[in-house]
Amino acid sequence: MTAEQLISFARGAPSLDIIDVEGLKAAAIRAFDADPAGMTAYGTSVGYVPLRKWIAAKHGVSADQVIVTNGSLQADAFLFNHLVQPGDTVIVEKPTYDRTLLSLQQLGATVHQVTLREDGIDVDELRALLESGVRPKLAHIIPNYQNPAGLTLSEEKRRALVALAVEFEFIIFEDDPYVDIRFRGEALPSMLSIDTDNVVVHASSFTKTVCPGVRVGYLVGPAALIDAIAKKATNLYISPGMVSEAIVHQFCISGDIERSVQTVSTALAERSSLLADSLRKHIPGAVFTEPDGGYFLWVDLPADVDVDKLFPAAMKKGVAIVKGTDFLLEGGKNSVRLAFSAVTVDQIDEGVRRLAEAIDEVRA
Repeated sequence: MTAEQLISFARGAPSLDIIDVEGLKAAAIRAFDADPAGMTAYGTSVGYVPLRKWIAAKHGVSADQVIVTNGSLQADAFLFNHLVQPGDTVIVEKPTYDRTLLSLQQLGATVHQVTLREDGIDVDELRALLESGVRPKLAHIIPNYQNPAGLTLSEEKRRALVALAVEFEFIIFEDDPYVDIRFRGEALPSMLSIDTDNVVVHASSFTKTVCPGVRVGYLVGPAALIDAIAKKATNLYISPGMVSEAIVHQFCISGDIERSVQTVSTALAERSSLLADSLRKHIPGAVFTEPDGGYFLWVDLPADVDVDKLFPAAMKKGVAIVKGTDFLLEGGKNSVRLAFSAVTVDQIDEGVRRLAEAIDEVRA
């Protein structure tokens, strides 16, 4: 490996070696054979109907509670644009996904970040905020292997959040694209499955379990809400991509999705462990919690490491990171998010070694 080759801990995407290319090719052939008319037509704004039904069955809901979209980021955008008006209050985690912050700020929302603990959002802090008179339109929560922190919301807090949403009349947006990429532990119930009062809207994606290029995500929520969003989607683009959704449908019904999830989970478990070992070896002052799944590891560096200086220094060394400040309204000056999904095993230790060299330079 030459020094010129960039090692990127920046992108939350699977590397090519763990994408089931052959399975996708076979799924594409089956899709064209099974439904050439359906997958080559415009379709409807709710997405490819057989995939919509498969997703509904997976979540134990009726099909009219599902809309399939061009990636989960578009699902997020549909929900935010439908619910959030300028000046509306929205709760997010601290830290949270950088594109969530950007989207909500562009909509003119008043964003409150609530501290993330090792078992998820600080429910007591949120309750105090609500009892002080803050009335959010919605709370955006990434419950499993959170982006960027890699932490998982406990079952106790999932139930507490749903209860708070009922009591204070706001929507929980359960943004859950990483749920299936689990390294250890048992799966926890989704807040969607706990909800009996129609306060939860759930989003997920096939980006992390199939491949990013299919651009297939979805929303699950109350039928009236999904219908209203579907009407707006019709005006926006008539329908999402039927070809990619039909391929994903075949990939799912064949059982290939389970094999793909296992492949990705096994590979990323190894990469996560190697990354943690390398951080302990090369950057002994780094503080982090190893995730139980997902794509990301959040690292708090020593207080004298400024990520605004570290970022360009690391790039010069041939290693890409994401600054902690990108995920926070304030703070994060000594933190970075490291994605271990796109780096191969042979790159990890070298990448951390380069990062340690860059840290030494900016501390000098």
